[in-house]
Amino acid sequence: MAGLAPGSARDDAALAASIVEQAAALAAAERRAGLATSQKTSVSDVVTNADHAAEALVERVLAGERPADGLLGEEGASRPSASGRTWVVDPVDGTYNFAQGLDWWCSALALEVEGDPVLGAVRHDASATTWLGGRDVPPTRDGEPLAPLVDRALADACVATYLHPPWIGTEVSRAFDRFASRAATLRMLGSGTMDVMAVADGRVHLVCQHTVPPWDWMPGAAIIRALGGEVRHVEAAGRTWYVAGVPTAVAETVDALVGG
Repeated sequence: MAGLAPGSARDDAALAASIVEQAAALAAAERRAGLATSQKTSVSDVVTNADHAAEALVERVLAGERPADGLLGEEGASRPSASGRTWVVDPVDGTYNFAQGLDWWCSALALEVEGDPVLGAVRHDASATTWLGGRDVPPTRDGEPLAPLVDRALADACVATYLHPPWIGTEVSRAFDRFASRAATLRMLGSGTMDVMAVADGRVHLVCQHTVPPWDWMPGAAIIRALGGEVRHVEAAGRTWYVAGVPTAVAETVDALVGG
């Protein structure tokens, strides 16, 4: 990929797709070789040597290809931006699944400008699938165009979500109940970005979760917006909630969170 000039949406997209494919392949290889796993904040919040190796790969490639751009990585990679553009990387999204030998995980990358994700790239290693899309990049799945999202009400929607058990019985849980009780069905699958790719494919219709960092929402948000979906952040129960998916279900979820 050497010599690609920043500023071309097509070149940025090609670079992003190549990076997530390399990162996911490296993470998978590290898992096959044997993982060293440690806890961050809880038993379910873990990091592995594969996370660090994949993020280091992303950092190296971007340092060579986009040296003026900033970088923000889940595992600590950081570089200030001299271009107004920053790449946001999640080397392994769904690390608990990854460490447990489950396949609902991915490598994800976003390009953001002034806090707005304009490009997202996601690689699911288990199915060798790459999603790509954004503001100036028509969304695709393995190079094939994705269909626009089909709108529906929350009552008809499959919602991918998560609520950490210590929150059960708190105000946060009551906010969760307000939208979750109105959905057709819920799924807790363990990778927020993969959940959003299920929305992109039309298999799930909404993702909602609180306290979601940039690397967990930006890659998917760029693709969902390009498909005609909505992405919202809203305050409820003292937490910031991330809501993404088909427009009507998003609006009804926001109303449920803030309105009671």
